[in-house]
Amino acid sequence: MAERRVYKHIARFYDLIDLPFEYGRYQPIRRMLFEGISGAILDAGVGTGRNMAFYPAGGRAIGIDLSPHMLAKAEKRRAELGVDVDLRRMNVTKTDFPDDHFDFVIATFLFCVLDDDLQSPALSELRRICRPDGEIRLLEYTYSEDPRRRFIMRLWAPWVRLAYGAAFDRHVERYVEGAGLRLIEERFVYEDIIKLLVLRRDR
Repeated sequence: MAERRVYKHIARFYDLIDLPFEYGRYQPIRRMLFEGISGAILDAGVGTGRNMAFYPAGGRAIGIDLSPHMLAKAEKRRAELGVDVDLRRMNVTKTDFPDDHFDFVIATFLFCVLDDDLQSPALSELRRICRPDGEIRLLEYTYSEDPRRRFIMRLWAPWVRLAYGAAFDRHVERYVEGAGLRLIEERFVYEDIIKLLVLRRDR
């Protein structure tokens, strides 16, 4: 995958490049994302492990990522924080987990780096490994409706694609129903550019 090559080169600088966004907007959102979470937790697309500081006490967390270079950074963060999390290299579209394995699945800005043809397979796999009464919580970017902000985002888009392999216009919600999931909550959590999607299995 092209994204894997991107992260091979950016992994060592990723946290530095992302620092203004991490402290300017992401940390409060991450804290909110993990509210009320317990049990078996999957951090899908764990990256460098930025979510680790917000894992709930007593939870059983597993973090997966396709990039060994990002996982190496996550392993260092795990040691620094003393967090009990199992890190594994794994493709989110085809994991090794059994059916109905997790109480909660978390993915922060994962689907914005997945090409359109991978959106539905990734959602279907998350559905398979999430328990029937569990939740899948996604944080994703979307283009602003504000003309000025949207213009700025369009200027940034080529850099975002080059540096992160990401895009602002994935529209993951279009693939939810086809993956056997239902959208139970959708709301903006930072201006009108970062939204929270809460999904459950469609019984």
